[in-house]
Amino acid sequence: MGFRMGIVGLPNVGKSTLFNALTRTAAAQAANFPFCTIEPNVGDVAVPDARLDKLAAIAGSKQIIPTRITFVDIAGLVKGASKGEGLGNQFLANIREVDAIAHVLRCFEDGDITHVEGRIDPLADAETIETELMIADMESIERRLANLSRKVKGGDKDAVAQERLLKAALVALEAGRPARSLTIAEDDRRAWDMLQLLSAKPVLYVCNVAEAEAAEGNALTAAVAERAEAEGAGHVVISARIEEELSQLPADEAAEFLGEMGLTEAGLDRLIRAGYELLGLQTYFTVGPKEARAWTITRGTMAPQAAGVIHGDFERGFIRAETIAYDDYIAGNGEAGAREAGRFRVEGKGYEVKDGDVLHFLFNG
Repeated sequence: MGFRMGIVGLPNVGKSTLFNALTRTAAAQAANFPFCTIEPNVGDVAVPDARLDKLAAIAGSKQIIPTRITFVDIAGLVKGASKGEGLGNQFLANIREVDAIAHVLRCFEDGDITHVEGRIDPLADAETIETELMIADMESIERRLANLSRKVKGGDKDAVAQERLLKAALVALEAGRPARSLTIAEDDRRAWDMLQLLSAKPVLYVCNVAEAEAAEGNALTAAVAERAEAEGAGHVVISARIEEELSQLPADEAAEFLGEMGLTEAGLDRLIRAGYELLGLQTYFTVGPKEARAWTITRGTMAPQAAGVIHGDFERGFIRAETIAYDDYIAGNGEAGAREAGRFRVEGKGYEVKDGDVLHFLFNG
């Protein structure tokens, strides 16, 4: 499993330029006017992971299969989107389908590119988007509570639980706080997720800066970083222009170009890493002569459930997991060396998979 990240932002903040660069396509029409992205564009990108290449080289794998992230470029919105202004209704519906939201915020000055509000203020832009999501949630909750009332009176347990969670969310929203600000008990997590509240989605602020400020950021990105930290959100500084140029260069020239810009890695790598951190994701590997493959799981996943990411039969018939930590696999130059060094382990159903584990599952088929 990878994950789906919705890219949102006010018109003319560089959202579609960034999407084009990240997905190495020109699928989204980047233009200097509002609503140039009419339908959500979707692009799958391989998640960069140098560990996978090293494992494949040692195992002599014929094929390398990275895990993937799906970027969804969602139509721009304006103030009043929750009331149907601009492309509001479409925007809100598309957000429900993603795991996390990347708010692209304009942190650059450019007189040739207009701002829909006539000013450069990324914090205000973030507030505009957040407010629209919160208003839409409040209206949705009020409708749902009305529809649940009969079932609640009848003692339906699921309806009672839903009502309790919806009312808690409404209290937060009416106090000006997004639904994600609530602390949800583990027992309620599944029911909470099924509510699909827009303002409950984890947020990653993407500060789009001028090329010269990509390495260090600026005063605007510092203000965004402060907001992100206060909210427990993620943030990353990226120059969409640099990413656009990188997307058109071969790998060796891209590395040289990054060095010239004072950067050690592409914005894509930093964006994905920030997204993984935000959602509590990690990677394990399966390695052999046929293929080396990366798999994405959430932190805290137990071995049977990790096996289930490959196939449901692996989880249902799980017997054990043969396990080598990534560093031990590299140090032993493969499975045989790791075995000789005593670093090969057999783990059962109670094993919590660690980031970088090289796993082989045994199961009853």
